[in-house]
Amino acid sequence: MSGLLAVVLASLAWLAHAQAAEVSVAVAANFTAPMQNIAQAFEHDTGHKAVLSFGATGAFYAQIKNAAPFQVLLAADDVAPAKIESEGLGVAGSRFTYARGKLVLWSKRPALVDDKGTILRSGKFERIAVANPKLAPYGAAAIETMTKMGVLADVQPKIVQGNNIAQTYQFIATENAQLGFVALSQVISDGKILQGSAWIVPEHLHAPIRQDAVLLTTGKDNLAAAALLTFLKGEKARAVIRSYGYEL
Repeated sequence: MSGLLAVVLASLAWLAHAQAAEVSVAVAANFTAPMQNIAQAFEHDTGHKAVLSFGATGAFYAQIKNAAPFQVLLAADDVAPAKIESEGLGVAGSRFTYARGKLVLWSKRPALVDDKGTILRSGKFERIAVANPKLAPYGAAAIETMTKMGVLADVQPKIVQGNNIAQTYQFIATENAQLGFVALSQVISDGKILQGSAWIVPEHLHAPIRQDAVLLTTGKDNLAAAALLTFLKGEKARAVIRSYGYEL
């Protein structure tokens, strides 16, 4: 009986391996750390592998328009996925919001940024890092925030622009800029700012950062693509997303 059971288990393991697939995923740079964790759990639980590429949502949109071989897009906004779906590049009805992001003004230096962001009005800094607002939704939210605060004209000459939110973070982390706007997920762990000082920007200062996922038409027949989107809606993935400061 034990020998038969071993054969059955081996056969099931082989079958699971044979059905395992890969999915190519374009991931907004702000979601790098949580998605790396989610991808590991996804592979462990399903056998499927998510091959991840990280970058700016606007750049991914342009690449997808030019037939880049991605099968799933996890964007930093809800605009690009909606356009992709309406243009026939995404599977109709597959789009959903997987997270709602939070913008933060962050400095590696303790006490430089206060809890109301008044340093933006004082201008007591040499450089401030902001992601390219044409490509990165968090960059657009940063510009909108400074516009509503009435400080953009004064701050503009001091802006150092990153191609995406990951490069923007690096400018601040290396202190090439004294402070800058990044995603809360990049500087938080277990509900606490990892280092330095920060101001979590109130949502009334910018449009909500709804981050949408969409199944691309190139992935409509890919088992791993469908499984990943289902996994993102599950409690295991949602727990990871919450731990990085996102709302659901």
